[in-house]
Amino acid sequence: MSEPLDPEMFDPMCPSSAMPFQIGDKWTGMVVLCLRDGPRRFSELRVPLRNITPKVLTQTLRAMERDGLVTRTAYDENPPRVEYELTPLGHSLFPLIEAARTWSREHLPALLRARHAHAAGRD
Repeated sequence: MSEPLDPEMFDPMCPSSAMPFQIGDKWTGMVVLCLRDGPRRFSELRVPLRNITPKVLTQTLRAMERDGLVTRTAYDENPPRVEYELTPLGHSLFPLIEAARTWSREHLPALLRARHAHAAGRD
């Protein structure tokens, strides 16, 4: 039998809700990658992120701005122009994202097989 779990194993001062994105949040990591080479406009981000709705992209960018991962710069032009750019904190996510991508390349086929087998068992 395993040892009981420590009820204090998670630091109460660092709740999971404080994380900039959850495991499985599919948009934040993708936005970070889109901004890797410099500032981008909203419409530019929508090109590779074509499956995201404008509303969800806006929510994602606002959350990232709130968390200090991106800056939003509005230019006083006609028509108005807004650009999003990674902060140093946002750039610090690259090793984490690359680790997740490496894990996915190695384990995604097994994960998809498990999902398929689970779904087939429910029929």
